Parts: sequence; C-alpha cells; structure tokens
Amino acid sequence: MKIDESVIAVTGGASGLGFATAQRLVELGAKVALVDLPGSDGKAAAATLGDRALFAPGDVTDEESFGGALDAAEAALGPLRGLVHCAGSGRKLRLLDKEGNPGSQADFEFVIKLNLVGSFNALRLAAARINKHDAIDGERGAIIMTASVAAFEGQIGQIPYTASKAAVVGMTITAARDLASKGIRVCTIAPGIMDTPLLGRLREDVRESLAVSVPNPQRLGRPDEYAQLAAHILENAYLNGETIRLDGALRMAPR
Repeated sequence: MKIDESVIAVTGGASGLGFATAQRLVELGAKVALVDLPGSDGKAAAATLGDRALFAPGDVTDEESFGGALDAAEAALGPLRGLVHCAGSGRKLRLLDKEGNPGSQADFEFVIKLNLVGSFNALRLAAARINKHDAIDGERGAIIMTASVAAFEGQIGQIPYTASKAAVVGMTITAARDLASKGIRVCTIAPGIMDTPLLGRLREDVRESLAVSVPNPQRLGRPDEYAQLAAHILENAYLNGETIRLDGALRMAPR
C-alpha cells in the first residue's frame, strides 16, 4: 500500500514503539490516528506531530471504546487503510511463588486480555472498517501486530506475556488467510530488547547488561527501527502472513 496520504491508526501511539511509528508514518506523508487510553499523553504526542496526526482515545480491550476511536479517526482523517497495533504490556508472574503458592490467575488473565484479546479486537475491528473501502492497486490495506521474542524464548516469570505473544504469532498466518479475500494483509513484528520508556526506568548497569546480551549490534533496539520495519511492511505488497523478528540475533536466556 502507498503510505503517502493513507490514513493509518497506531495503537499505543502515545509513547514508545507506537509513537515512533506514528512519527515515521507522518514523515512519509500518512495521516495518523494515535489510539491510546484516555489518560495517556496521546493529545500532547499528536500535537508534536502536527496537523496530520490526531489523538483518538480508546481501549483496545473494549469493542465500543476501540471501535469508537477508529470511527473518530475516519471521520476526521478519511478512510482507514492501515493499523499498526503496538498496545500491550506484561506482568511478572511465577507459576509458584517462593512459598510454593500458585501464581495469580487474575494477573494472568489481565495480560491475556490486554495482549491477546486486544490483538483480536485490533484485527477484526480495523479489518471491518478497511474492508468498506475500495481496493487500490489490488489491496485494501494492511494490519501489523506486535509480538515479542518472548513468544519463542519466554523467560522465567513471563508465563502470561509469553502465552499472549505466542498466540499473536499463531494468529498471524490464520488472520492473513482469513482476510486474503478482502485484500487485507496481516503481518507481525516480534521485537527483542527495545529502548522504550519502560526500559528507561531501569538502572544504567541493568540496561548495559541487557545491551551486551544482543549479538549484533550490541545495543538496545531503537523504537525507530521498529517504525522502519512497520513502514516497509505496509509498503511491501508481497509481505503477508509473516512474523519478523527484530532482535539483533538475540536468543533469550532462561532468566
């Protein structure tokens, strides 16, 4: 798909990977809706990107809220052609704690709802809107989801995060096949250790330790490198049904 003048929504757009992606897409000429929680910094983030961006508050786990955000984006910017789904989070959870008690089911369900149900909503609700518009050069649009290298090598304490991200990887080819007849492509990016605001809270020695665990380049990934890959997937009409690792050849250790 052609990015220039296309309307693209980015979930988690107020910060981190989402904001970097929105910024790059605006630079490439897209009109971008930053979809994030009402209490986020989405309004300020959109303002820094200029009049080609807007903040559309919404919760990806809630059909009415997220659907309303996409509708607001279309009303203000035009027909939706793409979605980059970056919203998500994790919680540390062991199957048994130090006393041998079972881990929290509520914490597991929270992460599954946000990362997996949120991805399902991103797929179906964005696809429903993209499908209403005429195809351009043989396709209606594209959807990009975000997994993690934890989908393949989950570390101790990542049970809910690993389960949710592995499920996103599993959905990718199925979703691409499901939406093929509609002219909508689906791909997933599986980032490694990215230098997002979450990692920014860590001590410098911890950040350095994470950086040297990456084979090459031996550093944390940059959010704009995720954005570069997202932009390429959107533009490359033959990329479909694929999960692409973005990790500097990292393979996660058990802990």
